[in-house]
Amino acid sequence: MTKTPSFDDLVGSDVPPEERERLERVHELLVSAGPPAELTPEFERGPTLAMTLARRSRRGHRRVALLAAALVILALAFIAGFVSGNSGDGLTGSHTLKLTGTHQAPGALASLVITNADAAGNWPMRLSVTGLPKLPLHGYYEVFVTRNGKPWAPCGVFVVKSATGAVSVRLNAPYELRHSDSWVVTKQLPRHHEPGPVVLKPFA
Repeated sequence: MTKTPSFDDLVGSDVPPEERERLERVHELLVSAGPPAELTPEFERGPTLAMTLARRSRRGHRRVALLAAALVILALAFIAGFVSGNSGDGLTGSHTLKLTGTHQAPGALASLVITNADAAGNWPMRLSVTGLPKLPLHGYYEVFVTRNGKPWAPCGVFVVKSATGAVSVRLNAPYELRHSDSWVVTKQLPRHHEPGPVVLKPFA
């Protein structure tokens, strides 16, 4: 058993009183804590080449597995998109359409989410838009399905209370949609019943 050295043997007598008191407290803490635990033979020898190679091999297998899983997910997403976009002339599946402002509303942006049709053939939609100006009293914005590049059927209306605020509205398309159909948003002013100027169109 190794004898614990005394504080006086370690420090001596030529240390200032304040520094001596501080060092003595540290010495007492170290003595009360005792010696550190001994290392196991494996840790004392340190890592071997076999241990290092095995660790690298496990990391390599994990990366390969993650990469393979990512490729499978991408392939499934591509196949699902291809099938939904090429299953006849009718529109199938859910879609997200990005819209951008025309010269009528150059700072406007919108996202139109079209979800799967229900049993009755209705296509629920949600439009989130920002940057559209507030219209005069009794003015409103209207969402149209476009066919052959022109507004074809309405899907709902909304108003904007402030040009700095965002608007989110639920809409509906109770029509048999085609894969080639698209959407626009028009500005409808009072006493104008035909589709007005287009303020939001699909992002090119």
